[in-house]
Amino acid sequence: MPRYQISHRTSYEYGSPVVQSNHLLHLAPREFDHQRVMRHNLIIEPAPAWRSERVDYFGNPITLISVEDEHSELSVNALSEIEVKAAQQPNFSRSGAWESVAQQMPSNVAQFACASQLAAPTPALHEFARPSYPNGAPNLEGARALMERIFREFRFDNTTTDVSTPVEQVLAQKSGVCQDFAHLMIGSIRSLGLPARYMSGYILTHPPEGQIKLEGSDASHAWVSVWDPAAGWVDFDPTNNLVNSPEHIAIAYGRDFADVSPISGILLGGGKHSVSVAVDVIPVADKQTR
Repeated sequence: MPRYQISHRTSYEYGSPVVQSNHLLHLAPREFDHQRVMRHNLIIEPAPAWRSERVDYFGNPITLISVEDEHSELSVNALSEIEVKAAQQPNFSRSGAWESVAQQMPSNVAQFACASQLAAPTPALHEFARPSYPNGAPNLEGARALMERIFREFRFDNTTTDVSTPVEQVLAQKSGVCQDFAHLMIGSIRSLGLPARYMSGYILTHPPEGQIKLEGSDASHAWVSVWDPAAGWVDFDPTNNLVNSPEHIAIAYGRDFADVSPISGILLGGGKHSVSVAVDVIPVADKQTR
């Protein structure tokens, strides 16, 4: 089974000293049927005066910290080793009709069919989703068709959106990043009364042929998990047109990005600040041969 070593380094530089900061971290990976956490460590500088490990509403591991020493920089480095087993590909054609899914959802799934802050269903999203879901179409066939349309019709461009860009703007301009495409697909699916959840994690990237992979060149990634009564949760990546890929490593899931932001918090002081993020996803075999 593939095993990956992951380093996710986040560094903040503040324009003026921070007297105290409190943060909520979604950086510890969670266990899935197809994913096993071998080890995880969190290195924080300056060291927090208080730290607590908990589980959030969705079952994701979280870390709460309070840094009480005055500081002008903050560094958070999450180090993990994770083993991923390839999830079985679903039988798309044998998935039941999408119209019947709403009548079969258990309560813990039904919450993912409801509107959320960043992925609310709208009439425009319903109009966009409907061609992928003709009457009587298998539920997972519809999800795959929707994923393929987003992959074909939308351009990856990290200059056209930010974390606050509305999904309908992404739909209109047909560009964005993985987070935008995940929210677009989730909102479109929810517009049909169907459940979908936001997956936060990483994907193994491959350098151009003949080139060496640069350190820190990976990034956080987002994709979508769709529920089907027969197959359970199935992962769809509209950015890369992939289903249940073993090169995806999940950290957390929620209704949208707001539920699983890697680092959020409240500062006393700090003024303007800059942030830099460097991510490395390295197969263990590759790491051992370096």
